[in-house]
Amino acid sequence: QVQLVESGGGSVQAGGSLRLSCLASGYTSRIGRMGWFRQAPGKEREGVAAIYIDGGTTYYADSVKGRFTISQDNAKNTLYLQMNSLKPEDTAIYYCAADHHLGALNDPYDYNYWGQGTQVTVSS
Repeated sequence: QVQLVESGGGSVQAGGSLRLSCLASGYTSRIGRMGWFRQAPGKEREGVAAIYIDGGTTYYADSVKGRFTISQDNAKNTLYLQMNSLKPEDTAIYYCAADHHLGALNDPYDYNYWGQGTQVTVSS
């Protein structure tokens, strides 16, 4: 089992920045991939950014390319999402996810472990 705890959400104005953190605990040594997903009211959960832990291959949704950066600190068992130039359409609950298998990076149905989510609100 893997436990994930997100932090760093909040409210910012458009153009601002936030950094989300996801602390993993439990059976973390065999995690194959981790990612950030978001869900806005009335919308499906979508992949934002994800990474294969070994090798570092990343995925970014087209809507966040050039603005968001995913990174990892393996020594701290922590995943980060640096979000710059935030837009109102980035408003959502952001979830951290992990899985032991090397499946699809951007498919939320292919991850077994989820955090509780953190709210990000961007005002215009």
